[in-house]
Amino acid sequence: MESEDQLKQAVAKAAVAHVPDDAVIGVGTGSTVNFFIDELSRIKGRIAGAVASSVASAKRLTERGIALVELNSAGDLPLYVDGADEITRHLYLLKGGGGALTGEKIVAAASRRFLCLGHEAKLVDVLGAFPLPVEVLPMARSYVARELVRLGGRPQLRQGFVSDYGNVILDVHGLSIVDPVELEGRINQIAGVVTNGLFARRPADLVLLAGADGVRTLTPARGAD
Repeated sequence: MESEDQLKQAVAKAAVAHVPDDAVIGVGTGSTVNFFIDELSRIKGRIAGAVASSVASAKRLTERGIALVELNSAGDLPLYVDGADEITRHLYLLKGGGGALTGEKIVAAASRRFLCLGHEAKLVDVLGAFPLPVEVLPMARSYVARELVRLGGRPQLRQGFVSDYGNVILDVHGLSIVDPVELEGRINQIAGVVTNGLFARRPADLVLLAGADGVRTLTPARGAD
């Protein structure tokens, strides 16, 4: 039986095949993406650079000798590669367990194609068993928490955490997210919310899932291969 790290490495290797030559690509954040960055460093001579979604990823990319490019200079990106905490068969995602959701959402939005990497255990029928992260301006923390309670959630302040942008995160427990597109927009309309960890209005275009039988591909149109 393969270890979790071996599965992450397998899906990271599979992802490299989707990286276009001579391009600047977007790179997400997290343990699976760290394996992808390591694999990307093996082919760094055939890419132009990477836009990082977080300070942590920027550091790892630099350490691996991959050129960093600012998003403002890069324009539209052909590909964004990231992981997720939960994935549905419609390729809606719940993300932000690592706290980099704002940068991730921006780089994903600026990319023509979003490739998500994950373990088959991340595939769920309904999002919400994993607490939904909501990044909030510090002065709005209590107000936003009250509004999230009205939506049926139980928000908890992520203790000892400050985002790359100086904000706090409320992790919302107890949600069963049957309409992620609607809820994503509704939460983002709360004054003081920077963004939330639902990636439904801009879902993944392709998911690579690692499991005991290897890496399989998930698309919203055809399901699993």
